[in-house]
Amino acid sequence: MYYVYILTNKTNTVMYIGVTNDLRRRLYEHKNEQSEGFTKKYHTHKLVYFEDYSEVNAAIAREKQLKRWVRAKKIWLVETKNPSWDDWSEGFI
Repeated sequence: MYYVYILTNKTNTVMYIGVTNDLRRRLYEHKNEQSEGFTKKYHTHKLVYFEDYSEVNAAIAREKQLKRWVRAKKIWLVETKNPSWDDWSEGFI
């Protein structure tokens, strides 16, 4: 399986979109700030949305599509499945 996911910070002011084949591992890496970059700089540790795909090319295409969306559309997407912006990573790590 491949996952496209959206992370945010405590105040939901920044959003990060990524793709991985191991969501549990990737969330652990983000939460423990093991990689330099956007998620470490802005402390985006809160999983608020994800989709799963069986084909890597479909997941990558979706990630690219979501990254092109304006912020309002990304917020709409999160709120369709997670209106309270709960941290779904609790169930993964």
